[in-house]
Amino acid sequence: MMDRKKAIKRILASAFGVPAVKETISDVSDALQPSTRNAKTLADGVSLKASEQGYKHSVCRWTYSAVPLEKLCEVAIELNIDSIELLNPPDIKKIQQRGLTCAVANSVPLSLTEGFNNPNYHAKLQKDYSQLIPVLVDLGIQNLICFSGNRQGIGDQQGMEQCAIGLDPIVTLAQKHGITLVMELLNSKVDHKDYQCDHTAWGVGLCEKIGSDNFKLLYDIYHMQVMEGDIIATIQKYHPYIAHYHTAGVPGRNEIDQSQELNYPAIMRAIQETGFKGHVAQEFIPTAENKFDSLAKAIELCTLS
Repeated sequence: MMDRKKAIKRILASAFGVPAVKETISDVSDALQPSTRNAKTLADGVSLKASEQGYKHSVCRWTYSAVPLEKLCEVAIELNIDSIELLNPPDIKKIQQRGLTCAVANSVPLSLTEGFNNPNYHAKLQKDYSQLIPVLVDLGIQNLICFSGNRQGIGDQQGMEQCAIGLDPIVTLAQKHGITLVMELLNSKVDHKDYQCDHTAWGVGLCEKIGSDNFKLLYDIYHMQVMEGDIIATIQKYHPYIAHYHTAGVPGRNEIDQSQELNYPAIMRAIQETGFKGHVAQEFIPTAENKFDSLAKAIELCTLS
């Protein structure tokens, strides 16, 4: 199973089915064209619906890492996706020049395994985040990702308490600058063995312990389906603690179409009914020959009529 860290090196290295070079928006539109509909028509429909649904669309950069960022910007614009996320500051500047935003910025350096649950990493993490937050403020970024880290023998209660201690000065700084730290919920069953923030209730407990609106959860629908299921009821119960959503199909972490078990239109409706105004980001690993066709269909599926 491929994870985010491995993707940049491996994903689609030999099988990425994107047409060779597209130099204009119209060329990219051709590359996006689904076999049964025109991509531009689809995008116009998405734009109209998105203005009514509340939440906005985003796409994770790492799942299209084999594509030049400029090309992904063109695709996003064509599909009325207003964010490309999990970027570092230099790339954030690039997409902003195209009129796009970054809904969630990467931490620098990125580590899913060495996180706030372990005091051995607190000093370095606090230094890195303290340096990064002012940079993101200048770029107008509102959300910054963070991770619990792996258990490495640390119990859940102890890990929660140590996360709260390690995060305290960073959350205070984030609050001062109007940035929200979002801790991602990941599965420890398939993709991220030993990761501690692997259940919604644990993440909510940490939110309550920290007690700040500037610390919330990134609810990854794929990961939480793998770990606990009950997606819609969980969103309905815990939505005040959630600042951002990720998608992918289960099993496999691929397209969110009928080849997998989740009912994404129903999930999107549940998200809308909570009054959520943030971003829902596509984070599936595309397998179709035309990877952008998969993205176009996912955006259509996640846009409520």
